[in-house]
Amino acid sequence: MGLNAALAAAFLSPLLLSAAAAETLRIASYNPGLTRDGPGLLLRDIQKGNDPQILAAALVIAEVKPDVLVLTGIDWDHDLAGLRAFVQLLKRSGVDYPHIVAPRPNRGMESGSDLDGDGRLGEAADAHGWGRFSGQNAMALLSRLPVGEVTDYSGVLWRDMPGNMIGNSLSAEAREVQRLSSSGHWDVELLTEPPLHVLAFWASPPVFDGAEDRNGRRNHDEIAFWIDHLPNADFVIAGNANLDPVDGDGRHEAIRNLLADPRLQDPAPRSAGALAAGDADHAGDPALDTVDWPGGDPGNLRVTYVLPSAGLTVRGSGVFWPAQDEASRSAAIAASDHRLVWVDVEAGG
Repeated sequence: MGLNAALAAAFLSPLLLSAAAAETLRIASYNPGLTRDGPGLLLRDIQKGNDPQILAAALVIAEVKPDVLVLTGIDWDHDLAGLRAFVQLLKRSGVDYPHIVAPRPNRGMESGSDLDGDGRLGEAADAHGWGRFSGQNAMALLSRLPVGEVTDYSGVLWRDMPGNMIGNSLSAEAREVQRLSSSGHWDVELLTEPPLHVLAFWASPPVFDGAEDRNGRRNHDEIAFWIDHLPNADFVIAGNANLDPVDGDGRHEAIRNLLADPRLQDPAPRSAGALAAGDADHAGDPALDTVDWPGGDPGNLRVTYVLPSAGLTVRGSGVFWPAQDEASRSAAIAASDHRLVWVDVEAGG
């Protein structure tokens, strides 16, 4: 081999190795509606093996096969028994998640304060996140890839967020204890090379309050939280913001500001099913919608997001909302009002 060829080989070899090491990962977020009215009931229903809603949710996940899945809407318990039973069901369905992240959520966690100001303590609305029991309708992250450091921001007090919008929505007593996260904010490091961070969250719905707009203000700040907490590394924000950029209730500037942040990108996942089911009176692009709430109010909205950092290469994206003539449509509808959102990113290398 001549000198020039040897130099070229020495220069190209690391690049070829780097390219070979790159891997396309499917990151997804989904609210499967796996919540029940009391602790242990989800585990009971999973173990029965014939609950149509649970089986439909598993079918949806097995159809899309995410490498990493953020679940917003699954009951939590201290031993993660319900979650582990669902993971086993997924494994039997063809998707294996050996790595689970599920710190205790704020939903159903007693605050000891009258957060909603109705003069009564210990109600679901007095928990740090609405819930009749600890962990009701909470979060989890499932991963095919090994997980490294997990930073749990769920204990951050709302009052301590710079520029917060609490205003007059809380009493002085409630300000002292109210956490920002209604469910959780997590930074989960995936052990790719280089590491990829999944920023998982689930924000309050900006409704079910009064003129004080407590939930609307909190929803805004739960979304805005990420703007000050993006890592200096590759990342993907994945979760349920409970807010559409245009339609429905809420302070839309919160999600619009996040989507406009130059440090991330919006692949704008879409589906034929959402386009066909669009609401005539909505201003947003119906193909981007991720939920079909019954009754027409607020109707179909885009509330679930998967947002990669600006430097990541996006290879594909979509919303699992099959069109009318697709065989898998019935499973998507039977599982949940929400639809699974996925983005394929090139990680590593």
